[in-house]
Amino acid sequence: MDPSIVTALAALAGAVIGSLTSVVASSLAQRKQAHAQWITQERLRRQELYKEFIEEATKCHIDALQHNEGDIPALVVLYSKIGRMRTLSSPKVIHSAEQIGKKILDTYSQPNKTFRELRDMVSNQSIDIFRDFSEACREELEALRV
Repeated sequence: MDPSIVTALAALAGAVIGSLTSVVASSLAQRKQAHAQWITQERLRRQELYKEFIEEATKCHIDALQHNEGDIPALVVLYSKIGRMRTLSSPKVIHSAEQIGKKILDTYSQPNKTFRELRDMVSNQSIDIFRDFSEACREELEALRV
């Protein structure tokens, strides 16, 4: 075989391998960047949902502490947030959110709280119905950082 052909084939093979390596590296970098963007968007979407849920649940809980009749429209909004969580969140977050909903519903059936009782609830932290939910959300959002 002619040495010039071998040299030309070696150069051609080197160029093809170099091009393929470049294309594969570029493709992998794009996939990694797209995945990082998706994770960032997913974290933001969940953070917003959890914030909205906490705000709605707080309103419902305060209403339940002061009234014996449920605010049906507010409860529907609250449970719609839980429904949205079912499509996005971990089972632990969903379970914690459902427990908050149950606590709020149970609170409506209890006697209305006086200001003194509310102050005592704040002092002994029994008014905080979000502890488990907040921890579950934090764990989930931390897991999305990887």
